[in-house]
Amino acid sequence: MSTSPSGSDGPAPLKRRPHGSGDAWVEGPDGRRFWGTFGAAGLLVARHDDGVLLQHRAEWSHFGGTWGLPGGARHRGESARDGAVREATEEAGVPAENVRPRFLSLLDLGWWSYSTVVAGADAPFTPVIGDAESIEVRWVPVAEVATLPLHPGFAERWPSLRDDLFRDPVVIVDAANVVGSRPDGWWRDRPAAALRLVEHLVALGEAGWPAEALGLPHERWWPRVVVVLEGEAKRMPDPAHPQALDIERASADGDSAIVARVRSLPDPVQSIVVTADRGLTDRITALGASTSSPAALWRAIDAV
Repeated sequence: MSTSPSGSDGPAPLKRRPHGSGDAWVEGPDGRRFWGTFGAAGLLVARHDDGVLLQHRAEWSHFGGTWGLPGGARHRGESARDGAVREATEEAGVPAENVRPRFLSLLDLGWWSYSTVVAGADAPFTPVIGDAESIEVRWVPVAEVATLPLHPGFAERWPSLRDDLFRDPVVIVDAANVVGSRPDGWWRDRPAAALRLVEHLVALGEAGWPAEALGLPHERWWPRVVVVLEGEAKRMPDPAHPQALDIERASADGDSAIVARVRSLPDPVQSIVVTADRGLTDRITALGASTSSPAALWRAIDAV
Protein backbone atom coordinates (compact mmCIF):
# COMPACT_ATOMS: atom_id res chain seq x y z
CA MET A 1 0.00 0.00 0.00
CA SER A 2 1.33 3.43 -0.88
CA THR A 3 1.31 6.26 1.60
CA SER A 4 0.68 9.93 0.97
CA PRO A 5 3.32 12.52 1.97
CA SER A 6 1.20 13.41 5.01
CA GLY A 7 1.47 9.85 6.28
CA SER A 8 -2.16 8.86 5.67
CA ASP A 9 -2.93 5.64 3.88
CA GLY A 10 -3.81 5.82 0.20
CA PRO A 11 -2.08 6.68 -3.05
CA ALA A 12 0.32 9.57 -3.08
CA PRO A 13 -1.13 12.64 -4.80
CA LEU A 14 -0.07 13.16 -8.38
CA LYS A 15 2.46 15.89 -9.00
CA ARG A 16 2.55 18.59 -11.64
CA ARG A 17 4.98 17.92 -14.44
CA PRO A 18 8.22 19.89 -14.74
CA HIS A 19 7.97 22.82 -17.13
CA GLY A 20 9.16 22.32 -20.70
CA SER A 21 10.62 24.79 -23.17
CA GLY A 22 7.23 26.25 -24.09
CA ASP A 23 5.58 26.34 -20.68
CA ALA A 24 4.95 30.04 -20.11
CA TRP A 25 2.19 32.62 -20.54
CA VAL A 26 1.93 34.65 -23.72
CA GLU A 27 0.19 38.01 -23.58
CA GLY A 28 -1.31 39.47 -26.72
CA PRO A 29 -1.76 43.08 -27.82
CA ASP A 30 -5.34 42.96 -26.55
CA GLY A 31 -4.25 41.93 -23.05
CA ARG A 32 -5.45 38.33 -23.30
CA ARG A 33 -3.08 35.66 -21.97
CA PHE A 34 -2.67 32.11 -23.25
CA TRP A 35 -0.43 29.26 -22.19
CA GLY A 36 2.39 28.18 -24.50
CA THR A 37 5.34 30.19 -25.80
CA PHE A 38 5.24 28.21 -29.06
CA GLY A 39 1.50 27.73 -29.09
CA ALA A 40 -0.47 24.84 -27.65
CA ALA A 41 -2.12 21.67 -28.92
CA GLY A 42 -4.69 19.16 -27.73
CA LEU A 43 -5.73 15.70 -28.87
CA LEU A 44 -9.36 14.76 -29.47
CA VAL A 45 -9.48 10.96 -29.71
CA ALA A 46 -12.71 9.51 -31.08
CA ARG A 47 -13.98 5.92 -31.20
CA HIS A 48 -17.36 4.82 -32.51
CA ASP A 49 -17.98 2.55 -29.52
CA ASP A 50 -16.67 4.90 -26.81
CA GLY A 51 -17.24 8.49 -27.92
CA VAL A 52 -14.47 11.05 -27.33
CA LEU A 53 -11.79 11.20 -24.66
CA LEU A 54 -12.12 14.30 -22.45
CA GLN A 55 -10.28 15.74 -19.47
CA HIS A 56 -11.96 17.26 -16.42
CA ARG A 57 -9.54 20.05 -15.61
CA ALA A 58 -8.12 20.54 -12.11
CA GLU A 59 -9.70 23.44 -10.22
CA TRP A 60 -6.40 25.33 -9.93
CA SER A 61 -5.83 25.31 -13.70
CA HIS A 62 -6.96 27.91 -16.24
CA PHE A 63 -10.75 27.50 -16.56
CA GLY A 64 -10.52 24.87 -13.84
CA GLY A 65 -13.48 22.56 -13.37
CA THR A 66 -14.40 22.59 -17.06
CA TRP A 67 -14.09 19.72 -19.53
CA GLY A 68 -11.73 19.88 -22.49
CA LEU A 69 -8.94 18.05 -24.24
CA PRO A 70 -5.74 16.59 -22.84
CA GLY A 71 -3.17 18.99 -24.19
CA GLY A 72 -0.83 21.82 -23.41
CA ALA A 73 2.11 23.91 -24.54
CA ARG A 74 4.16 22.75 -27.50
CA HIS A 75 7.90 22.38 -27.08
CA ARG A 76 10.38 24.39 -29.12
CA GLY A 77 10.48 22.97 -32.67
CA GLU A 78 7.68 20.49 -31.95
CA SER A 79 4.91 20.01 -34.51
CA ALA A 80 1.32 20.43 -33.42
CA ARG A 81 0.60 16.77 -34.14
CA ASP A 82 3.53 15.53 -32.07
CA GLY A 83 2.77 17.98 -29.26
CA ALA A 84 -0.88 16.94 -29.06
CA VAL A 85 -0.03 13.22 -28.92
CA ARG A 86 2.75 13.76 -26.36
CA GLU A 87 0.50 15.81 -24.08
CA ALA A 88 -2.32 13.27 -24.30
CA THR A 89 0.10 10.46 -23.48
CA GLU A 90 1.44 12.31 -20.45
CA GLU A 91 -1.91 13.56 -19.13
CA ALA A 92 -4.33 10.76 -20.01
CA GLY A 93 -2.25 7.64 -20.71
CA VAL A 94 -3.15 7.67 -24.41
CA PRO A 95 -1.01 4.98 -26.13
CA ALA A 96 0.72 6.89 -28.94
CA GLU A 97 1.14 3.75 -31.03
CA ASN A 98 -2.61 3.15 -30.90
CA VAL A 99 -3.87 6.49 -32.24
CA ARG A 100 -3.81 7.80 -35.79
CA PRO A 101 -4.23 11.56 -36.31
CA ARG A 102 -6.84 12.40 -38.95
CA PHE A 103 -7.04 16.17 -39.14
CA LEU A 104 -5.99 19.43 -37.51
CA SER A 105 -8.24 22.38 -36.73
CA LEU A 106 -6.33 25.60 -36.06
CA LEU A 107 -7.10 28.68 -34.01
CA ASP A 108 -4.48 31.23 -35.07
CA LEU A 109 -4.43 34.63 -33.38
CA GLY A 110 -1.25 35.70 -35.15
CA TRP A 111 0.72 35.91 -31.91
CA TRP A 112 -0.50 32.59 -30.45
CA SER A 113 -2.17 29.47 -31.80
CA TYR A 114 -4.02 26.40 -30.57
CA SER A 115 -4.15 23.24 -32.69
CA THR A 116 -6.86 20.65 -32.12
CA VAL A 117 -5.69 17.33 -33.54
CA VAL A 118 -8.52 14.85 -34.07
CA ALA A 119 -7.46 11.21 -34.07
CA GLY A 120 -8.94 7.75 -34.26
CA ALA A 121 -7.91 4.85 -32.05
CA ASP A 122 -7.22 1.46 -33.65
CA ALA A 123 -8.12 -0.45 -30.47
CA PRO A 124 -9.91 0.33 -27.19
CA PHE A 125 -7.88 1.57 -24.24
CA THR A 126 -8.55 2.79 -20.72
CA PRO A 127 -7.39 6.36 -20.05
CA VAL A 128 -5.36 7.00 -16.91
CA ILE A 129 -4.75 10.30 -15.11
CA GLY A 130 -1.05 11.05 -15.54
CA ASP A 131 -0.53 14.20 -13.49
CA ALA A 132 -2.16 16.74 -11.21
CA GLU A 133 -3.78 18.68 -14.07
CA SER A 134 -6.84 16.41 -14.19
CA ILE A 135 -9.73 15.60 -11.88
CA GLU A 136 -10.83 12.87 -14.27
CA VAL A 137 -10.19 11.60 -17.79
CA ARG A 138 -12.85 9.47 -19.43
CA TRP A 139 -14.72 8.57 -22.58
CA VAL A 140 -17.82 10.69 -23.16
CA PRO A 141 -20.54 9.71 -25.67
CA VAL A 142 -20.64 12.23 -28.51
CA ALA A 143 -24.28 13.11 -27.79
CA GLU A 144 -23.40 14.01 -24.17
CA VAL A 145 -20.41 16.29 -24.78
CA ALA A 146 -22.45 19.48 -25.09
CA THR A 147 -24.21 18.76 -21.77
CA LEU A 148 -20.95 19.14 -19.83
CA PRO A 149 -19.48 22.45 -18.60
CA LEU A 150 -16.94 22.78 -21.40
CA HIS A 151 -13.77 24.85 -21.59
CA PRO A 152 -14.86 27.97 -23.54
CA GLY A 153 -12.38 27.41 -26.37
CA PHE A 154 -13.43 23.79 -26.80
CA ALA A 155 -17.11 24.69 -26.56
CA GLU A 156 -16.71 27.16 -29.42
CA ARG A 157 -14.98 24.67 -31.70
CA TRP A 158 -16.92 21.53 -30.77
CA PRO A 159 -19.76 21.95 -33.33
CA SER A 160 -17.33 22.12 -36.28
CA LEU A 161 -15.26 19.22 -34.93
CA ARG A 162 -18.21 16.95 -34.17
CA ASP A 163 -19.33 16.68 -37.79
CA ASP A 164 -15.95 15.32 -38.92
CA LEU A 165 -14.94 13.11 -35.98
CA PHE A 166 -15.23 9.92 -38.01
CA ARG A 167 -14.29 11.22 -41.45
CA ASP A 168 -11.35 9.04 -42.53
CA PRO A 169 -10.43 9.86 -46.14
CA VAL A 170 -8.52 7.55 -48.44
CA VAL A 171 -6.52 9.34 -51.14
CA ILE A 172 -5.86 7.27 -54.25
CA VAL A 173 -3.14 8.75 -56.44
CA ASP A 174 -3.21 8.10 -60.20
CA ALA A 175 0.59 8.12 -60.41
CA ALA A 176 0.79 8.09 -64.22
CA ASN A 177 -1.50 11.10 -64.49
CA VAL A 178 0.22 13.04 -61.71
CA VAL A 179 3.75 12.36 -62.93
CA GLY A 180 2.75 13.16 -66.49
CA SER A 181 1.32 16.53 -65.50
CA ARG A 182 4.77 18.02 -64.79
CA PRO A 183 7.27 18.05 -67.72
CA ASP A 184 10.41 17.33 -65.70
CA GLY A 185 11.87 14.60 -67.90
CA TRP A 186 9.87 11.78 -66.31
CA TRP A 187 9.66 9.96 -69.67
CA ARG A 188 13.39 9.18 -69.60
CA ASP A 189 13.04 6.96 -66.49
CA ARG A 190 9.47 6.20 -65.47
CA PRO A 191 10.34 4.02 -62.43
CA ALA A 192 12.61 6.77 -61.03
CA ALA A 193 9.92 9.39 -61.62
CA ALA A 194 7.38 7.23 -59.78
CA LEU A 195 9.79 6.81 -56.87
CA ARG A 196 10.29 10.59 -56.66
CA LEU A 197 6.53 11.03 -56.43
CA VAL A 198 6.26 8.41 -53.71
CA GLU A 199 9.04 10.06 -51.70
CA HIS A 200 7.25 13.39 -52.02
CA LEU A 201 4.05 11.75 -50.78
CA VAL A 202 5.84 10.27 -47.77
CA ALA A 203 7.09 13.75 -46.80
CA LEU A 204 3.62 15.22 -47.36
CA GLY A 205 2.10 12.48 -45.22
CA GLU A 206 4.42 13.42 -42.37
CA ALA A 207 3.64 17.14 -42.60
CA GLY A 208 -0.06 16.65 -43.34
CA TRP A 209 -2.01 17.48 -46.48
CA PRO A 210 -3.41 21.04 -46.77
CA ALA A 211 -7.19 20.76 -46.52
CA GLU A 212 -7.71 22.72 -49.74
CA ALA A 213 -5.72 20.13 -51.70
CA LEU A 214 -8.39 17.57 -50.79
CA GLY A 215 -11.46 19.78 -50.81
CA LEU A 216 -11.95 19.15 -47.09
CA PRO A 217 -12.65 21.49 -44.13
CA HIS A 218 -10.23 22.48 -41.35
CA GLU A 219 -6.52 23.09 -41.99
CA ARG A 220 -4.58 19.85 -42.41
CA TRP A 221 -5.28 16.13 -42.91
CA TRP A 222 -3.41 12.86 -42.55
CA PRO A 223 -5.33 10.57 -44.94
CA ARG A 224 -4.60 6.99 -45.84
CA VAL A 225 -2.78 7.08 -49.18
CA VAL A 226 -2.77 4.56 -52.04
CA VAL A 227 -0.47 5.05 -55.05
CA VAL A 228 -1.45 3.14 -58.19
CA LEU A 229 1.36 2.37 -60.67
CA GLU A 230 0.98 1.04 -64.20
CA GLY A 231 3.23 0.17 -67.16
CA GLU A 232 6.96 0.81 -66.83
CA ALA A 233 6.45 2.62 -63.53
CA LYS A 234 5.63 -0.73 -61.88
CA ARG A 235 9.37 -1.48 -61.93
CA MET A 236 9.83 1.24 -59.32
CA PRO A 237 12.04 0.04 -56.44
CA ASP A 238 10.46 -0.18 -53.00
CA PRO A 239 10.59 3.13 -51.12
CA ALA A 240 12.57 3.58 -47.92
CA HIS A 241 9.38 3.92 -45.84
CA PRO A 242 6.90 1.41 -47.34
CA GLN A 243 4.62 1.55 -44.27
CA ALA A 244 3.84 5.22 -44.90
CA LEU A 245 1.50 4.45 -47.80
CA ASP A 246 0.06 1.63 -49.88
CA ILE A 247 1.58 0.98 -53.31
CA GLU A 248 -0.51 -0.96 -55.82
CA ARG A 249 1.15 -2.20 -59.01
CA ALA A 250 -1.81 -2.60 -61.36
CA SER A 251 -2.13 -5.99 -63.01
CA ALA A 252 -3.70 -4.34 -66.06
CA ASP A 253 -4.41 -0.65 -66.64
CA GLY A 254 -4.20 1.83 -63.78
CA ASP A 255 -7.71 3.21 -64.27
CA SER A 256 -9.32 -0.19 -63.71
CA ALA A 257 -7.20 -0.73 -60.61
CA ILE A 258 -8.29 2.63 -59.20
CA VAL A 259 -11.97 1.94 -59.85
CA ALA A 260 -11.61 -1.48 -58.20
CA ARG A 261 -9.92 0.09 -55.18
CA VAL A 262 -12.74 2.64 -54.79
CA ARG A 263 -15.32 -0.15 -55.05
CA SER A 264 -13.51 -2.19 -52.39
CA LEU A 265 -13.77 0.51 -49.72
CA PRO A 266 -16.46 0.14 -47.04
CA ASP A 267 -17.51 3.72 -47.82
CA PRO A 268 -16.49 4.87 -51.32
CA VAL A 269 -17.61 8.41 -50.43
CA GLN A 270 -14.51 8.62 -48.22
CA SER A 271 -12.21 8.21 -51.24
CA ILE A 272 -10.53 11.09 -53.07
CA VAL A 273 -8.81 10.24 -56.36
CA VAL A 274 -6.00 12.50 -57.55
CA THR A 275 -6.33 12.59 -61.33
CA ALA A 276 -7.16 14.85 -64.25
CA ASP A 277 -8.37 11.97 -66.44
CA ARG A 278 -11.96 12.76 -67.41
CA GLY A 279 -12.94 9.19 -68.21
CA LEU A 280 -11.62 7.95 -64.85
CA THR A 281 -13.30 10.87 -63.08
CA ASP A 282 -16.68 9.89 -64.53
CA ARG A 283 -16.22 6.28 -63.42
CA ILE A 284 -15.22 6.99 -59.82
CA THR A 285 -17.65 9.86 -59.18
CA ALA A 286 -20.45 7.50 -60.24
CA LEU A 287 -19.39 5.39 -57.23
CA GLY A 288 -19.57 8.35 -54.86
CA ALA A 289 -15.87 9.25 -54.78
CA SER A 290 -14.52 12.76 -55.29
CA THR A 291 -11.42 14.02 -57.09
CA SER A 292 -8.52 16.37 -56.59
CA SER A 293 -6.25 17.68 -59.30
CA PRO A 294 -2.57 16.87 -59.90
CA ALA A 295 -1.91 20.63 -59.78
CA ALA A 296 -3.34 20.81 -56.25
CA LEU A 297 -1.16 17.89 -55.19
CA TRP A 298 2.00 19.44 -56.63
CA ARG A 299 1.25 22.71 -54.85
CA ALA A 300 0.96 20.82 -51.59
CA ILE A 301 4.20 18.92 -52.27
CA ASP A 302 6.07 22.11 -53.17
CA ALA A 303 4.96 23.73 -49.91
CA VAL A 304 6.48 21.01 -47.73
